[in-house]
Amino acid sequence: MVYIDSSMSVIKTTKDRIIKAFYGQDSVPRGLFELDKYFRIYGGIEFDHIKEDGVIVAKSNNFNQGSIITSGRSLEELDDNIEDAILTAFDVPSSYAKEVGLHPVGKTQKKYAIA
Repeated sequence: MVYIDSSMSVIKTTKDRIIKAFYGQDSVPRGLFELDKYFRIYGGIEFDHIKEDGVIVAKSNNFNQGSIITSGRSLEELDDNIEDAILTAFDVPSSYAKEVGLHPVGKTQKKYAIA
């Protein structure tokens, strides 16, 4: 189970923005191409949600490269953590989240895809 407190999140976000600034706006990480290719071939990544001790745990059930597991105290926090976990699985810094266009699909928000 992964728990990220707010100070760790701020440090990660700052680090990702520095990396993006260093490489420039025209350069993109290789993981962006791999992420796009994965979603074009396999479609969205689905997650099962389990509530444990006041925390919602999400585990991917169709990710063919292993499992993606994360957690959150609320559905909003879980959604943010799932998006970050998917980006992390493909070595894409979170500062590229807008470029990726990752979003939940459907009303249950248990499947994620890119635009």
